[in-house]
Amino acid sequence: MKTSRLVPMILAAAALGALPLSAQPTKRVASSGGISPHETISAVVGDRRTGDRVTITYGRPFTNDPRTGEPRKIWGGLVPWDKPWRLGADEATLLITQQPLLIGETTIPAGAYTLYMIPSESGASQLVFSTNIGKWGIPVDVTHDLARFDLNKSTLDQPVGELTMAVENDKATGGGVIKIQWETTQYALAFTIKK
Repeated sequence: MKTSRLVPMILAAAALGALPLSAQPTKRVASSGGISPHETISAVVGDRRTGDRVTITYGRPFTNDPRTGEPRKIWGGLVPWDKPWRLGADEATLLITQQPLLIGETTIPAGAYTLYMIPSESGASQLVFSTNIGKWGIPVDVTHDLARFDLNKSTLDQPVGELTMAVENDKATGGGVIKIQWETTQYALAFTIKK
């Protein structure tokens, strides 16, 4: 294994080790008494042998209220407009990249980051990369922001009943895209791998 690939893997292992033990089970009982499942998603972006593995670990709150089962208004309700939102449930959402990401003209170095979101009803919603990792999701710490990026917003054909994130390849650019879906809204952020 090349030394250049070993360093990001060591950083990723250290980041996962920094999480509290309570961050490791796959299901949590939310403070409201409901269950918020947790998921780790991962994809190799680009070539399977030389591409970049991007991993996201996050809590997945449901649209329906865990106490009453009634549907909640998500965007502009449970998730307020124009305020930092932890992008999930429980612990802060964690992104790990083995290689640097290029988003627009900004480089995100290889390593681990907290992701949070600032949704906006009238302007561009943003995805934020923070260097403050291994923390609880709230309150959102805006003092360690590395970069903020405008998200592309679109409408889904079918509603999504719980927060869902994905990392996918974009064959057209050779890069990837981070997708955030909930209710009938999708937010997306395209990136490429910095060589």
